[in-house]
This record gives sequence, C-alpha cells and structure tokens, in this order.
Amino acid sequence: MSNQTILESYNLAKSAYAKLGVDTDKVLEQLNNLSISLHCWQTDDVGGFETKATSMGGGIQVTGNYPGKANSIEEMRADLEKVLSLLPGKHKLNLHAIYGEFNGEMVDRDQIEVKHFQGWIDWAKKNNVGIDFNASCFSHPYAEDGFTLSSKDPKIRNFWIEHVKRCREISNEIGKQLGEPCIHNTWIPDGSKDTCVDRLGHRVLLKEALDEILETKYDTANMKDAVESKLFGIGSESMVVGSYDFYLGYAIKNNTLICLDNGHFHPTEQVGDKISSVLQFVDEILLHMTRGVRWDSDHVVTLNDESLLIAQEIVRSGAMDKTYVGLDFFDASINRIGAYISGCRSARKAFLFALLEPTELLKSYEDKGENFERMFLLEQAKALPWGAVWDYYCLKQSTSLDSDVIEVVQDYEKTHLLHRGEVLV
Repeated sequence: MSNQTILESYNLAKSAYAKLGVDTDKVLEQLNNLSISLHCWQTDDVGGFETKATSMGGGIQVTGNYPGKANSIEEMRADLEKVLSLLPGKHKLNLHAIYGEFNGEMVDRDQIEVKHFQGWIDWAKKNNVGIDFNASCFSHPYAEDGFTLSSKDPKIRNFWIEHVKRCREISNEIGKQLGEPCIHNTWIPDGSKDTCVDRLGHRVLLKEALDEILETKYDTANMKDAVESKLFGIGSESMVVGSYDFYLGYAIKNNTLICLDNGHFHPTEQVGDKISSVLQFVDEILLHMTRGVRWDSDHVVTLNDESLLIAQEIVRSGAMDKTYVGLDFFDASINRIGAYISGCRSARKAFLFALLEPTELLKSYEDKGENFERMFLLEQAKALPWGAVWDYYCLKQSTSLDSDVIEVVQDYEKTHLLHRGEVLV
C-alpha cells in the first residue's frame, strides 16, 4: 500500500470519526504516550540465565519446541531489538531477576546486585526504553514445596524475603538511571495442590514478609511496588495464598499498585469490569495482558472481547495516566518473535479502538435512557474505519504495516532463528 493511499484512507476515517465528535489526531497522540512493557521471557520460554540450571516450577509451564529460542543474553537482545523495530509507540522491557548477567558465576537469588543488571540498563538507554522488574520466586530448590514468602520454614522464607528486598533495590537504581519509574512486581506461586487446613497461617506469614520487604521506602519517581494475585496454579489448584482478596486489601492498605493479570481469574470473570471499582481505592494499577484459554495458559494476546473491554474501561474511566501496561504470555509452539509482535500490536490496537470510541456521545445516550441509541452506536463503532487510523499510525511511526510483518518475521527466522539449533522439549 502506498503512502498516498494510506494518507487518503486516513483522511476519510478522520472525517467519519469527526462526525461523532472524535479527533483522530488527538487520539494518536494519546496512543503514542501509552508505554507497553515487553516481557523478556517470551524469547527464551522463561528459562533465564542463571549458571546453575533449575527445573521449571511454581506453576510455570511453556509448551512447544519451535526452533529459534534465545540461548544467551546476546541472542535475546537481538530478538528484542528486532521486535522493537516492528512496533509503533513507546515501550519498556520487563525483566525477571533470573535474567541477570552472571558471567558464569553461581549467584543465588538472595545475593543478586545492581551490577548483574547494569548491562540491561545500558542496553535500555541505547534503545530508548524503560525497564520494569520482577522478583523470581519460582524454579528454585527453595520453591519446590510450593511455598516461598509464606513458607513456615524460616530459612526458606527469609531467603525469599532477602531476594525481594534486593529486587526492589535493583528496581530503584534502574529507575534512577533511566529517569522513569521502574515497576517492581511481586508474584509468588505459593499454594496447595490439595486441601489446606491452615490458610490463615500462610497468609499471616505472607503479610509479615511483605511488611518487612516494604519497610525500606524508595522515591516513587524511581520505583513503584505492585502485588499480583492468582486464582490457582499448577500444583496450587486448591488454594493460592496470594489471592485477589488478599492482595487487593494489601494494596489498598499499603498504597501499592495492584497487578491485574487477566489470566489469573476465573474464566467467567471480566478483569475489565474490575478496573473502575479498583480505581476507587488504589491510585494506580498494573495490567498484565495475556489470553487464558480455559486456564492461565498465557496464550498470545489477540484483539478479542476481553482485551477490548480492558482497554475500553481504562479509557472510559479516564485512567490512562493511572495505568501501567505490561504483557505476559509465552508460546513456544510458534515463532516467538512473531508472537511478540502480534501480541503487542493487538494490545495497542485494543487501546486505539477504545480511544476512538465516541465515549461522550455514548454517555449522553446512556444518561438520557436512550439505550437503543447507545447499543446501535456501539455496534456502528465496530465497523468504523479504525484500521485506516492504525495504518496511518504505523506510517507516522516509521514501522512496518501489518501487511508487511509476516514477510519480515519470516526473513528474520531464516537469517537468525534457524541457526540456533534444535530446542529440546
């Protein structure tokens, strides 16, 4: 498609939206201010680069053996740079603690330091991206019995407390060096496969551990804390210590962000519906956008009803500046770079669609009880030429159109990914 065709299509779309009171130029400015945090673990199937190999655990399960997995930090960074070159808009990199540069040294997680992530900070500066960070409380011998911060074994619990303390310190330094807040997210796999009698005991220990971890206060210009709940996990089907009720209460009381991962709830729950409620009681939220298929399967984000509702509720609530958006999926059954690009573009498209919604007109219909008009306009919006606005946005951002992405990804697979050898299941 020629640039002239894209511009002509955009001008027609601009006129159509203007009739409904929507300024598409303003929308694209808002869309471009949205920073999406790319999860590094899509490139290597949540393996990390610790010297001592540990078995994957803590409810983490990646399926598939598509060739091209990143086997080193150099390969991961090459993949990330390729992904960034094919994405419009602002981005951050979301790092887990297991992705430090340990240079062949065995550094246990209660000993990690800023120096192990300085290379990532320098890389982020070079590529003009921010960084978010996560404690890695899984795939470790001290996580094998199913409990970390809520473990009744003081040795295990104190190990993980120290790990998260260090992760917060690293996050603070990341934010200080990069000049924007690093969101540090705490998720733990703690729970019971079968009936747990002492749920209270584990939750008391988790609260005490978090209280100790958060004793050190950091400037929120550098780092912000988030806590992430889960309904169930592999090996914790009957009880998860860090439930939604637990963490929502903790976030409200302790002024942290609450992380809403839309794969961490019952399939019939709508995370989008929770947003306007949660924002009454917490200042900001962290989103982990994913796609659960029957369970927390972390499928690649698509432009479906769930992702649309999440974006729509953030926009309708006027909460774009109160929301941090990250991705969280891992699929080893397809080209990993393609999965990245498709998922991230779909997430941003959801926000574009939401921003293009004639919200004020819809609210006026609703307030007057004109529900047919509201319903019809919502349906009409689905057929409006938002795709032309997306193409124009990609053109302005000097990145590939959707129609060109497949060919570019296939070429990268041939020239880079297929030379990395076989990936073992």
